[in-house]
Amino acid sequence: MSILETLGMKALRSIDPEAAHGWAIRALQMGFAPAPGQITSPRLKTTFAGMTLVNPVGLAAGFDKNANALDGLSKAGFGFFEVGAATPRPQPGNPKPRLFRLTEDHAAINRFGFNNEGMEPIAARLAKRPKDAVIGLNLGANKDSEDRAGDFAKVLECCGKYLDFATVNVSSPNTEKLRDLQGKAALSALLAGVMETRDALERKVPVFLKIAPDLSDAELEEIAEVARDSGLDAVITTNTTLDRKALSSQHRNEAGGLSGAPLFTKSTRVLAKMSKLVDGKIPLVGVGGISNADDAYDKICAGASVVQLYTALVFGGLSLTEEVIRGLDALLERDGFASVAEAVGSKREAWL
Repeated sequence: MSILETLGMKALRSIDPEAAHGWAIRALQMGFAPAPGQITSPRLKTTFAGMTLVNPVGLAAGFDKNANALDGLSKAGFGFFEVGAATPRPQPGNPKPRLFRLTEDHAAINRFGFNNEGMEPIAARLAKRPKDAVIGLNLGANKDSEDRAGDFAKVLECCGKYLDFATVNVSSPNTEKLRDLQGKAALSALLAGVMETRDALERKVPVFLKIAPDLSDAELEEIAEVARDSGLDAVITTNTTLDRKALSSQHRNEAGGLSGAPLFTKSTRVLAKMSKLVDGKIPLVGVGGISNADDAYDKICAGASVVQLYTALVFGGLSLTEEVIRGLDALLERDGFASVAEAVGSKREAWL
């Protein structure tokens, strides 16, 4: 981390977390953030859900909710990144404060509630996106919608032609009863509508499903079955957790979804279980608690083909992205893997 980034991170951590988030977006817009460009090697280059990636390390949804920093993120080293979540209509989200740093735990709790400007302004920004980046959009539903399942298809219809992939997010804990859509019947119906909309697009973008880490084994089995039957292109494991075990921060009991280091073990176990259930037929994205290259490598060895970062950047800065990518390359070389694909699932049994 450069001296400039160190000073900037210290300043951001001294102010309200949501305000700091806003300043981080502005820094990217103004070109003040680390911009190493594409980071790649023969080992790191990979294909995922039909997409060609320079490396397997992405940025998870939630950071750039309104697609305001596409140019800056395209230069930050990520192999791909995901913006949103976007809902059909603008919505303010939940009352503030709604984002909390758990510094002692290297974690965060948020209860944003899909705050965003709505699909139309987001689509307008995506229409001007950098062409050399791989960009996805997290699809959401309005809190007061009479047809939440239909909202996902609406956002895809509006924004789909500007995307490389789209993610159905039914796993946020911050919109009441949203996670109920992970049930077998509801999820099947929802995905049928989304896939019908996807198939009507000029270009059939891959569709992913993001799931919660708090699911039972029986629920995971049902989701794996639905994922296979619906023709999903990938599953993202996992979103934030409602679990509050072994936390020490003063904010540990705040309502919302917990992300960061404490989520790593739980989310990686869910990843390994899902990997066994889909048996190589559906590729997986590993996300949840990745703080360094070793964590990213563990996710891949547990069954993920690619990974995503987010909360660790709050503590390590955007330059952490390059550290993780280069460290992952070194770990693959150390263990004799010529590609990311060779390492996928190689140590899955250790997590089951």
